[in-house]
Amino acid sequence: MAEKRSIFEEVGEGTQAKATPQGGMIDKGRRGARGAVRAWLMVLFALVVIMIAVGGLTRLTDSGLSITEWKPITGALPPMNEAHWQAEFEKYQAIPEFQIENSWMTLEDFKVIYWWEWGHRQLGRVIGLVWAVGLLVFWLTRRIPPGWAGRLVLIGALGGVQGAVGWWMVSSGLTGSMTDVASYRLATHLGLAFVILGFIAWYVFLLGREERELMQARRLREAKLFSLGTGWMHFAFLQILLGALVAGIDAGRSYTDWPLMGGQVIPPDAMMLEPAWRNFFENPGTVQFIHRVVGYLLLAFTVMAWLRGRGSANRATQVAFSAAAIGVLFQIVLGIYTVMTAAPWQVAILHQLGAVVVWVLIIRARFAAQYPVVTSIRG
Repeated sequence: MAEKRSIFEEVGEGTQAKATPQGGMIDKGRRGARGAVRAWLMVLFALVVIMIAVGGLTRLTDSGLSITEWKPITGALPPMNEAHWQAEFEKYQAIPEFQIENSWMTLEDFKVIYWWEWGHRQLGRVIGLVWAVGLLVFWLTRRIPPGWAGRLVLIGALGGVQGAVGWWMVSSGLTGSMTDVASYRLATHLGLAFVILGFIAWYVFLLGREERELMQARRLREAKLFSLGTGWMHFAFLQILLGALVAGIDAGRSYTDWPLMGGQVIPPDAMMLEPAWRNFFENPGTVQFIHRVVGYLLLAFTVMAWLRGRGSANRATQVAFSAAAIGVLFQIVLGIYTVMTAAPWQVAILHQLGAVVVWVLIIRARFAAQYPVVTSIRG
């Protein structure tokens, strides 16, 4: 028979406290090494950003054509003696860039540009090694989170394709009368680097939150803002590709006045090349003009995205959209300064890294709309 209890007795007094149910048991059992994989991806992200910067400096120093062969394995070793150096120099002397522009070069001059390109390729090998070793360790220890194996393999596969695209780009400047790589191939090479960065950034954002939390957040997704963020991301990607076309033919130094170009709205001789389509890839004035116009349109789209983002019910989403908008505004101002100063290498490389920041901020805003962080009334 149950004992009688005083009406003044505290609820739960004299009884054993029940154990509080622990949430997240599924995550604990099946989460894998989410934190470790995330840290590894962040290292890869940093290496790819450094690769973009080194690639930009390699282009700005006209070093990209100094190595005329693609040897993924044996090419890891630089020339080891004077005879090897002389052999490499003779290969460079056989291409148009040397014969038309750099015939003044001595072996010592050649070594400078060779080391830039060798360092660029070596960094690519380091990135591939970091990816392969990390993936192997996580696979052997069975610490890859469920459903993540394909995603992690995808990054490495894209990296392999990037190496092939890099050689495809370099090979365009080794024959005929070309003294630089084809600008559209440069745009493809840089564009793929940003695609890789985009995937890594998205995966880092995903791994920063538990699977259970992501599933709950997905139910509250802000569909319209997510679609807007997707359009914003693609718009920014288009501008990045156009920026690569500008860089590929040094179009940023063709007109240094702003907002006009050569005193006109449309630059002089905008369609002087035949056939007409060549002007959109090879005419410096036309290419810079297109880059400017798309920049203005991107700014208008950014203002609209920012105003829509401000209407979100979630503070984190508002902040993410505002940060991306500020990033775009800063990048446009920096772009104008780059043009007006005739693109010195320090400013040009800062503008290229600014594109990386803007790219990640827009992806972050898109992620915030897809997986919103809900703030309670009490904060």
